[in-house]
Amino acid sequence: MRHRTCTSPCGVSSLTFPAKMKSRRIFGFSLSLILINLASIMERADENLLPAVYKEVSEAFNAGPIELGYLTFILKFVQSIASPVAGVLVLHHDRPVVLAVGTACWALSTSAVGLSQRFEQVAFWRAINGFGLAIVIPALQSFIADSYMDGLRGTGFGLLSLVGAIGGIGGSVLATVMAGHEYWGIPGWRCAFILMASVSLLIGALVYLFVVDPRRDPLVTHGGDDDDTERAISVAKSTAIPSSVWSNSWLAMKSVMKVRTFQIIVLQGIVGSLPWTAMVFFTMWFELIGFDNNSSAALNSLFAVGCAMGSFLGGFIADRITKRFPDSGRVMCAQFSAFMGIPFSWILLTRIEPSVDNWNAFAVTLFLMGLSISWCATCANNPMFAEVVPPKHRTMIYAFDRAFEGSFASFAAPAVGFLTEKIYGYDSESFKSANASAQGALALSKGLFMMTVIPFGLCSLFYSPLYVVFKHDRDSTKLACSKELEDRDRVI
Repeated sequence: MRHRTCTSPCGVSSLTFPAKMKSRRIFGFSLSLILINLASIMERADENLLPAVYKEVSEAFNAGPIELGYLTFILKFVQSIASPVAGVLVLHHDRPVVLAVGTACWALSTSAVGLSQRFEQVAFWRAINGFGLAIVIPALQSFIADSYMDGLRGTGFGLLSLVGAIGGIGGSVLATVMAGHEYWGIPGWRCAFILMASVSLLIGALVYLFVVDPRRDPLVTHGGDDDDTERAISVAKSTAIPSSVWSNSWLAMKSVMKVRTFQIIVLQGIVGSLPWTAMVFFTMWFELIGFDNNSSAALNSLFAVGCAMGSFLGGFIADRITKRFPDSGRVMCAQFSAFMGIPFSWILLTRIEPSVDNWNAFAVTLFLMGLSISWCATCANNPMFAEVVPPKHRTMIYAFDRAFEGSFASFAAPAVGFLTEKIYGYDSESFKSANASAQGALALSKGLFMMTVIPFGLCSLFYSPLYVVFKHDRDSTKLACSKELEDRDRVI
């Protein structure tokens, strides 16, 4: 088979890929992007399964908020520390292969959670699940970054987040509704896990078989025609320096870590991710207030719909604002979104009386909250990452962002459990009487309030240095890319 080398700006990959392949199209849409978005749907659905059935898992394994928080902590922590593996794999393998392997890993571990008979088994398989997600998520993000131009990247990430949120809604609703029933004598929450794992395996197989990496698609590869490709091959042959997988990976890691925009976004993300991790307790809080499974699922769905629409809206608005304010538009959008978490958390957790009679008030607040606080990743973080490193390092920068942010954010769920039980007096008997449930709901709302308002405020503040730093990093990357291309031309 004839081989060609990717001609992305800022360097020829150390790998040679099979001759460029064109992604199939269905009704004018790229089949690769359709399947990538389906993978995102299943990834988000998988993440939302366990929080949606915290109450049932608590009863099945006699676990309180602290133990439930540890389950989320285990997944998030393993996912974060293992994320750099995705950057290493994508440097040396096609992304569809990496995505298929990660999908199979998370699907098998999800089914194992549904079959677990002891709490320790659930914890172990949640760790394996986190490893699978660690491989998939950065590869998905870099795939989207390579598939869209600079001025459209916010919309592209917004679309990925929108369809992913559909999966989150579906996973949460499916698990919450099924949890209230038994199927063939098996608890519904276990059946939900097994069903979701089966669908995930199918999507992973389709990604492996039909998705074409943007580095191999002539419609999206940044390098031009076949003459450019052949010229890049000549340069690679004449200038190649023998290097190992690990040395290439180490050089990529050092390059990413030095970028100040990356450092600042990671800093804000460390605190900005805390509220989102804490929100896994929303379903449990609604049920403690007195809402049944269907009502709780509906409230979570409205919040998820708001987040889905908001993530797309934020990316779209930022793309438009950036045309007028190229150096600061994305930062302004991100600060606005982070700040809006403060008033909405205050209203939701302290001003609305915790009663089933106030379902409408909870619903409206949750929808508007989701619509306004979900912009940061799509309007700023992900598009800006794509502009401050060479294309060949994009998966690595997304992987390290997940590593740093996720490792700290993973402590949020146990922190909510600790605050709820040790500080605000949550009683594990809360499910057994109406009065105890009300007290448990109040304690949990206080814990959630502390883990949302303060982090949202700090997150908005920490974006400020990007008004100066981002322009410098973006221009430096463009200059380095241009210089490298000129050097190649001189070699030829």
